Amino acid sequence: MSDNETELARSISWKQGMLIALGVPILILPSLYDVAGILWAFSILMWTVSVLQGFLQNTAYGEMVTVFPRAAGLPGCAQIVFSPEKRTSRYDIGKFIGAFCAWSYWFAWTPVVAIFTILMGDYLVQLVDITFDPLYVYVVLGVIIVVAMTLIGSRGLSGGAVVGLVLALVAIIPLVAILVAAFITGTFDMGNISGEFLPIGWDWGPIDIVMLFGCFGLAQWSACAWETAAIYGPEYKDPGRDVPKALFSCGLICLVLYLFVSTAVFGSLGIDGVEDAGYATLVPIAKTVFGDIGGSVALVLLMAAMLLIIQTGFLGSSRTLYSMAREGNLPKFLAKVNRHGMPVVGMIVVSLVNLALISIGNPVAILAASGIAYCFAQIIALAAYVKSKSSPRFKDLPRPFSAPRGWKYVAACICIYELVVLLPCLLYWSVDVYGLQSVIIGAVILLVFIPVWFITQAKEAVMDGGSGEQ
Repeated sequence: MSDNETELARSISWKQGMLIALGVPILILPSLYDVAGILWAFSILMWTVSVLQGFLQNTAYGEMVTVFPRAAGLPGCAQIVFSPEKRTSRYDIGKFIGAFCAWSYWFAWTPVVAIFTILMGDYLVQLVDITFDPLYVYVVLGVIIVVAMTLIGSRGLSGGAVVGLVLALVAIIPLVAILVAAFITGTFDMGNISGEFLPIGWDWGPIDIVMLFGCFGLAQWSACAWETAAIYGPEYKDPGRDVPKALFSCGLICLVLYLFVSTAVFGSLGIDGVEDAGYATLVPIAKTVFGDIGGSVALVLLMAAMLLIIQTGFLGSSRTLYSMAREGNLPKFLAKVNRHGMPVVGMIVVSLVNLALISIGNPVAILAASGIAYCFAQIIALAAYVKSKSSPRFKDLPRPFSAPRGWKYVAACICIYELVVLLPCLLYWSVDVYGLQSVIIGAVILLVFIPVWFITQAKEAVMDGGSGEQ
């Protein structure tokens, strides 16, 4: 396979990368209901703190991506950092750790397509009052979406940025306008926040604390996910300048929107209204502000917003498969790109996996499983950043963008926090809220990578003539 067949094209600016990642604020929508149902108005503070956590860890990722400009974001960097400089055995534990980070990250982002396709299907059911099994709607809609995303994505990221801009204008701006109208018309009531700040009976006991940090674990899947702007590192024209600009621009937008959306929704609905609305939390607000027609408009706008985040997840997850194949952690055919420099084989695989997930028909179970994978990915990626700053092999490499002095200690603390607090609390939270289904889905998909990786390494060794060296 020639270099031209396995190289991503450097074709986008930081503005285009930011636009592609601009779907991230929409990730709050499915989790808004779950978290508010447990924490009530305290969830507003939790969302804000979670985005701020994102600034701490994503600053590290922004630096690491510019150190390894050909790596596809944090999964690509983790594979490079943990892989041995010279392969001395067929199965290297460091190489597996980096590969498992990438696989976990892949499963963290891939289900975004299925989750929001199912939610779009639910909104369609409400909009046209469909009476037959909605699973048929999910599947048909899923086929249409993955085919469209593959065709658009195969033409290049610059085209994806144009689609992102159109969807942002159609979805995010009117979305904010609906919530602004809630303040202007008096629908927003501060009493809903001050009077329902914490659930009745909340006493900060051990179970309450575990559920609180379980919510933080789930929330980071949404609130910290703007690190996806860095996954396009090999495709920015000037990674050293473009990565931090795209990354922090997206982060600032997320900080404003997560605070604003969570405040406006809870202040307008209160806990009873949130529970009645379910996942369609913006629909009753739109109906109150604009009437029944406004409710229908809100559904259409929400579906447009979901297309934006579906595009973000689709493009990011296909590049993770590409990165893993490039590093020898998945079969080489996944590293193949088309004449536009796009990993079209990875896009097809992502499409097929999401069609299988859509058939489950339960977005919340898929989301919780995805959140568990995201937590694993963050733990390993943060450890990779610490190693890249400490190892003689990497610490003297040029750093076009450098985090503040001592940031490796910040990253190490967050890594420990993820491992000791967020991961176990999220596992408990998932079982308590969703039962074993989400944990089983997450475990099966994460563990299936182990035999796939060992088979890939065996084939790599055979191709190297059985020498055991790269």
